[in-house]
Amino acid sequence: MIRVVAGGEGFASFTSNEFSDRYAKLFFAPSGSSLVPPFDLAEIRATLPQDQWPVVRTYTLRWVDIHTQRLAIDFVVHGDEGVAGPWAASARPGDLLVLSGPGGGYAPDPNADWHLFIGDESALPAIAAGLEALDPAATGLAIIEVSDADGIQQVTAPAGITLRWIITGEQTLSGALVESPWPAGEPHVFAHGEREAMKELRAVFSERGVDRARLSLSGYWARGRTEDRFQAEKREPIGRILD
Repeated sequence: MIRVVAGGEGFASFTSNEFSDRYAKLFFAPSGSSLVPPFDLAEIRATLPQDQWPVVRTYTLRWVDIHTQRLAIDFVVHGDEGVAGPWAASARPGDLLVLSGPGGGYAPDPNADWHLFIGDESALPAIAAGLEALDPAATGLAIIEVSDADGIQQVTAPAGITLRWIITGEQTLSGALVESPWPAGEPHVFAHGEREAMKELRAVFSERGVDRARLSLSGYWARGRTEDRFQAEKREPIGRILD
């Protein structure tokens, strides 16, 4: 995982929000393109065929510092695979990053009986930000799946939060949740990550009687899919996490 910190004059046009899972749409020149950032997206879309438009990828903002006018994005890098990961691996000071947003939809409820965070590396930035946003007296559980032990990070959380790391292939998120203690009271749940894993968690939440209004659950990606295909499948039955 590589963290890119961005700032500069363009930050003046960035408006943050109160969500701990805030995210941005990032725009990258397609392979072999002569496009150079910053992009005039309106002009590009009006004058170029769609296959020459910048490639769009969605990333959580790990943190935003209004005072220093900087923000950070964590990229999971798989060698030369993908678009955003290779860009992050080769990014150097002075490079331009084009983004829009942020969006978001979750912030920890300070009145919740307890909190549950569960997801894989794609959700780690949002989970970490959510844990940092908790009241110091908050209690609950965070289960995070990483590809190997090197992916385990130092995460700040209240003393009352049990933080558990699992390794891909050794245990599933749903399996780890089922065997974990389930405190009394109503939880506020943040569950995001690979689509099929989220469907497995959906079944556990249903069995435990979690109120849909207290549940932030969605897929951030799908195994074997590019983001373009993954986003398109959100409109299809296979892409639906909640009915």
